[in-house]
Amino acid sequence: MAIYAFNRREDVTLAQAEKELMFSIGKSYDLYHYLLLLVLDIADIASEKIDFALQKRMPTPEDLKPQRRFVDNLLIAQLRENIQFKSFISTKKLSWANHPHIPRALYNRMIAWEVYEEYMTTEIHNYSSDRKFIINLITDLFLNSEDLQSNLEEQSIYWNDDLEYIGSMIEKTLKKFKTDSGENVSLMPLFKNEEDEEFVKILFRKAIMHSEKCSELIDKNTTNWEVDRIALMDILVMQLAITEILEFPEIPVKVTLNEYIEIAKFYCTSKSSTFVNGILDNIVREIRQKGLLNKTGRGLVGENISPD
Repeated sequence: MAIYAFNRREDVTLAQAEKELMFSIGKSYDLYHYLLLLVLDIADIASEKIDFALQKRMPTPEDLKPQRRFVDNLLIAQLRENIQFKSFISTKKLSWANHPHIPRALYNRMIAWEVYEEYMTTEIHNYSSDRKFIINLITDLFLNSEDLQSNLEEQSIYWNDDLEYIGSMIEKTLKKFKTDSGENVSLMPLFKNEEDEEFVKILFRKAIMHSEKCSELIDKNTTNWEVDRIALMDILVMQLAITEILEFPEIPVKVTLNEYIEIAKFYCTSKSSTFVNGILDNIVREIRQKGLLNKTGRGLVGENISPD
């Protein structure tokens, strides 16, 4: 999307575009913490409901003996005490205080949800079931909430298409939590390491700098189509794929192709993945024939290497 924005504007330099890209990645990391915070806010609402019921003048037996399984969820308790999480939330001043209708709407959806009903009533109750429910809450209920999606889009233009990806990040994170995970357990970092961050910058820069070279390859390998008749998003997906194939020796060609076919399914039209796959196959064939493919180490996986 950052490359798309760069191509649609003429008043942005490469340096400015790269800065915008890194800012958008940072906003995605905000969302990662923001959704975890949403879980805590929903748990707080559940706790408030229990307290309010206990204060009734004539509480019912259910009011006097509430089911506290969700409120006392062990994974939620761990998140509340997680030092890294609390520090990030405090530093970034993340809060749902200005959007209180979202956690309340999701609370109402949750208590009517059959998954919640099963979680609250099943005889099996342990750390694993607590963790599984919170993962389902985020990856199922949150991700399928139109209210939440709409609200996030209103809050930040950078969150328009991040929800599904961030949901998968959170799932990976929470699956690493254990019964004895203390307050210092690490959440997922913004970048795995410095090399990971550098990869993003290099791919972005070189995809833009070599756009003409990529366009020529696409044009030569597109039967009955001219580049200016192909959807811009299709071209940009192929542009990134070609750049990764040529500029990153350690990444196998098959890995790159699979990744960008999936990206085409997400960002382009329903027929784009098949179209992009066919064109990239032709381009890779040409690159190999011309001896332009320079793979080393792990990048040689899948390549036919002739013995000396």
